[in-house]
Amino acid sequence: MQAYVYKSQRKQDTYVYLAVRDAFDALPAALLAQLGALSFVIEVSLDAQRKLAQADVAQVREALGGRGFYLQMPATLAGAGRTDG
Repeated sequence: MQAYVYKSQRKQDTYVYLAVRDAFDALPAALLAQLGALSFVIEVSLDAQRKLAQADVAQVREALGGRGFYLQMPATLAGAGRTDG
């Protein structure tokens, strides 16, 4: 499964993974408004061996298959990561 990763220009360390390149219509309008402009970062293959620094590959794949996007938010100051998808 391929994923296309975009960085929010408004929210620091916030990334959106899309199942289809430039398919921003998969994002809810309110979320898209909060994120502001999104700039393309990288295309990645999400196979079982892939490791992601801030997200679980299985969760990303599930979100992409179910709703077409996965939202990766920055870790909190306490060190507990939060990734909503």
